Amino acid sequence: MADGAITRAARQGARPSAGQHAAGDAVARAGLMPWAPCWMGCGIGLWFLLPAQPRAGAAVAAVLSAAIGLWLWRLRREDSAAQALRLFGFALMLAASGFGLTSLRAARVEAPVLTFRYYGPVEGRVIEIDRSGRDRLRLTLDQVRISRIAPENLPLRVRLSLPDGVRATPPPGTRVMLTGHLGPPPGPAEPGGFDFRRAAWFERLGAIGYTRAPVMIAAPPEPGGAMRLHRLRMRLSAAMQDRIGGQEGAVAAALMTGDRSGISEATNRMMRDSNLYHIISISGLHMGMLAGFVYAALRLLVVAVQAVTQRGTTLPAHKIAALGGIIAAGGYLWLSGGGVATERAFLMVAVMLGAILADRRALSLRTVALAAVVILALAPEALLTPGFQMSFAATVALILIYPPWLRWGRRLPWLVRPVAMLVLSSVVAGFATSPIAAAHFSRMAHYGVLANLLVVPVTGVLIMPMGPVAALLAPLGLEGPALWLMGRGTEWMLAVGAWIAGLDGAVSYVVQPGPWVLPLMGLGALLTLLSARDDRPPWRNARQLAGAAMILAAALSWLSTPRPALLISRDGDAVGLMTSQGRAVSKPKGGSFTVREWLEKDGDIATQAEAASRPGWTGQVKRRMARMGGAEIWHLTGKGSDRAAAEICAPGRLILSDQDLSGLSGGCLVFDALRLRDTGAVSWRGETLAEGFTTTRQVTGLRPWSY
Repeated sequence: MADGAITRAARQGARPSAGQHAAGDAVARAGLMPWAPCWMGCGIGLWFLLPAQPRAGAAVAAVLSAAIGLWLWRLRREDSAAQALRLFGFALMLAASGFGLTSLRAARVEAPVLTFRYYGPVEGRVIEIDRSGRDRLRLTLDQVRISRIAPENLPLRVRLSLPDGVRATPPPGTRVMLTGHLGPPPGPAEPGGFDFRRAAWFERLGAIGYTRAPVMIAAPPEPGGAMRLHRLRMRLSAAMQDRIGGQEGAVAAALMTGDRSGISEATNRMMRDSNLYHIISISGLHMGMLAGFVYAALRLLVVAVQAVTQRGTTLPAHKIAALGGIIAAGGYLWLSGGGVATERAFLMVAVMLGAILADRRALSLRTVALAAVVILALAPEALLTPGFQMSFAATVALILIYPPWLRWGRRLPWLVRPVAMLVLSSVVAGFATSPIAAAHFSRMAHYGVLANLLVVPVTGVLIMPMGPVAALLAPLGLEGPALWLMGRGTEWMLAVGAWIAGLDGAVSYVVQPGPWVLPLMGLGALLTLLSARDDRPPWRNARQLAGAAMILAAALSWLSTPRPALLISRDGDAVGLMTSQGRAVSKPKGGSFTVREWLEKDGDIATQAEAASRPGWTGQVKRRMARMGGAEIWHLTGKGSDRAAAEICAPGRLILSDQDLSGLSGGCLVFDALRLRDTGAVSWRGETLAEGFTTTRQVTGLRPWSY
């Protein structure tokens, strides 16, 4: 990335102090590279913000813009105007590249999506087994066959939940038959909420549903092919769960193989409430621990061999260890099933250890930025995921505190130093990721730092190292002690998680921020951190002041974010009215997932039954009425809704229903099942029925997943 004048300007202020560099020097040494994923992210974000799918002309414009940006970036003049043009060209080139790569990715993953409700026979090959939020096992099928659907309209993949109580599933690669209820992936619970349809579209998941019937085997797994390796991974997972037992074994299997189908929803909830859920989701933490263990072990082994043989030639121990770490990380990537988060973690580790092979710093802003660029190039949609955002936020924060730690940490007693480093890293990583987690999940785990202080060392010292040790000893039949130690580590993890989650005030909910809060906060943080210089304090650095102002503006906007006065579910089976006591929902049952999402985004810890008991709604269960301002709001459900609507319909009344009310006259405003099928979920922030309605269709625009 080096360019004469730009690189020299970026290196200004890099003054060593007592042999160590401060955080500002780390930024200066990195030059422009840390800005590369930022500008790429801007191009990707622009692609997703467009109200309609970009056409071929947009892709051509992106290519031309990238070429112009590259030409400007390669200008050789040394005056200040040329330097500004080079910086602009650098930004334009990467933003256009991000936009174009997203268009390519979208075209590559395009696949049919089911557009109607289907009930009938379903046949397909099992490619994935996991567990739903309702604690049911799920099967993901490919090579799908569905009756009465033309082959060109068949979804490439479908996912079905199995009945309660099912504990065993066919192995991957098995061709199965079942009677299923299928439908398109559901849209957001409210306009601006998380759009599962978009995530499913990039996964090429064309339908989801459930079955109440037994799963029948149509054909056994083929002996060869990629599914053979997948079956081996599942057998390893089953063996670990059997040898260790209980949820401890399920967690251990998830950490080593990526198979989380054995983890109950109660355990998942407890781990989320204690802020330990990231540990059972294979990420950079696990990949780094495993690769770090292999790197350290191999380096010590090479040094020991040199000392014993007393050879005159010195082997490059650090490079041999780095190569071994990359190989171990690649094996872990295969063993864990190669999910998006695991692939991201492998790329980060591979880039960092590859830097050692190339005689570069292993942990620097350059290597992290390069890993981010590679990930965004391969999967641009990762930019929108909390895993991508949180992992890189934590990594960048830890890199920036490392130089100051080297300066001040050595003043501490050597016994205190590891503990202080663990506390500091946990606090910094938690501080960097907490706003992102709160923005995405509307919840904050208040004792997460304490939980991680107690669990992360055990994970790094006991749990993760015992995995490769057990794998090495398994051919000799001696893996038992290693698995026993691993089980004791996961037992400690679960015990700490249960204790932390059970503390008073362990979790609280926060209001969901507006759509611009998180991008503004992220850009402000990057501008503040990447503009650091040792020769100028923050209060005299204009760019750092601008970054701090952006963070402050984002925080103030978050605190003042209003929630919709009325929310209507996409199926018309739930309505939520904001009152002085919180959101009052029209029914204690029905639309439970949607209502839970509403309450969480409100920052409300109430259950649906508690929210339904709040003042606001009156009338029978199937004929509820509420007043807001000068309007009457009626929620009609079930059979007979059309007759009730005909009696009620009058000007100044809003009628909501999960039934088809077409043909209704009388001057009322109607959102029935037919209209909601087109609009999706609806919110209302106005004063009268003539204004203030926002539909999901308006927010998502005309994208291929917004059917």
